[in-house]
Amino acid sequence: MGDNLNELLPVVDAEGNVTGSVLRAEAHNGSRILHPVVHLHVFNSSGELYLQKRPSWKSIQPDKWDTACGGHVDAGEEIKNALKREVQEELGITDYTPEFIKYYVFDSIQEKELVYVFKTIYDGQFTLHPTELSGGRFWSKAEIIENMNKGLFTPNFEKEYLSIFG
Repeated sequence: MGDNLNELLPVVDAEGNVTGSVLRAEAHNGSRILHPVVHLHVFNSSGELYLQKRPSWKSIQPDKWDTACGGHVDAGEEIKNALKREVQEELGITDYTPEFIKYYVFDSIQEKELVYVFKTIYDGQFTLHPTELSGGRFWSKAEIIENMNKGLFTPNFEKEYLSIFG
């Protein structure tokens, strides 16, 4: 089990304009080639935020709690279609209405991503894909804030959460 390192990803500039393509392996090997990803923050009607538990086999941030859904945009794929595909793959839901929040560049030692952030309110059932995530649950804002900077969450989630919802 592992990430598909031969997956073809678009290379983009900071405004999201496609300038080429790159293999996932190269995008995550420290080259820091900018490539797009989608994130969906799923709230329930009580205001709690659903977080996914990343599997132990993930090459980046294994076993950490992270945004409810996140994934790469494939080469030639529209952002909205990537979001729909990733949400269905990871959470098994299709009956939700995403609201675009913003996009920003996330830069780390290992990779550089143009992150398209969406949110939704959803009170239905999830069907978690066992090869995509190792679990998930709703968290209150107090629980999230209390557990910040303790190594429980991905750094990307912490920065994104604080900049949007904190």
